[in-house]
Amino acid sequence: MSGGWNTIESDAGVFTYLLQNLGAKDVQFEELISLDPDLLRQQSPVYGVIFLFKYPTGERRTDQPRDGSFDYDAAENIFFAAQTIQNACGTQALLSVLLNKDEEVDIGPSLKEFKEFTTPLPPDFRGEALSNSELIRDVHNSFARSSPFIDETQRTATEDDDVYHFIAYTPINGVLYELDGLQPAPISHGPCTFDEFPDKVIPVLQRRTERYPTHEIRFNLIAMVQDLRIRAREIGDIEWLHREEEKRTAWQWENSLRRHNFVGFVGELLKGVVKAKLAEGEGAYEKWVEEAKAKTKSRIEERSKKGTAVDEMDV
Repeated sequence: MSGGWNTIESDAGVFTYLLQNLGAKDVQFEELISLDPDLLRQQSPVYGVIFLFKYPTGERRTDQPRDGSFDYDAAENIFFAAQTIQNACGTQALLSVLLNKDEEVDIGPSLKEFKEFTTPLPPDFRGEALSNSELIRDVHNSFARSSPFIDETQRTATEDDDVYHFIAYTPINGVLYELDGLQPAPISHGPCTFDEFPDKVIPVLQRRTERYPTHEIRFNLIAMVQDLRIRAREIGDIEWLHREEEKRTAWQWENSLRRHNFVGFVGELLKGVVKAKLAEGEGAYEKWVEEAKAKTKSRIEERSKKGTAVDEMDV
């Protein structure tokens, strides 16, 4: 395999265009701001959800999950892949929903071919096939935030790091499944029809978040739904359609910013500013620095009088 996998953000815009660039049609992601079945139901049809949470690095595999039960037979009958490489879990969770909904969603020719190729394989080999797919890896990495300081493909997480993990929940063949590539098999959470999904998945998510201390709020939940522009057109809601188009435009802009490394630009800008100050004559640069220090000191004093906390950036 050439190249590794970078971390991507749990963001509806990132995952929507990840879907699109993989070839899927008429499907998108929406962020959910609360664990509310009614809120999830409003996005209907909902194909599944992807949950991001802080992973307990010291936790070990057990014969039984803390909630639900392993369904080893399902691992052979649905798309379930073991996670075999670091940083791939976001895209793997996306595919865990998408490739199990290929009868409801047009997944595109490339992913259809990938599913047909991997279906006869056991979960470990499916995971290896996913990790070695140039198409999937390249699309995934195209949404990674640019960083000149660290190569995440060469870095291994330690116990001191905050490690986050993506998993998927989706109804398949009348059962609510939790699909986590770090587990040995799909986890069944009981009977669940497509229509029952919002009511059945929310209690499962609530039980999971309750395992954490009350101060832990670093969770994120996004739902894979039908392209909302389709429903807006069907009911003739022009304002809704316009909002959705504006949202797509904003997502594209944000995604383009993620790919760009601004460090070089900032460095050249600072050099240009300093050069301009030096050109003003002897002492101009020193005067500029002293004025900046005085303004910073004055701002800190004003905040102290008001009882406002001083930000590290002010020092």
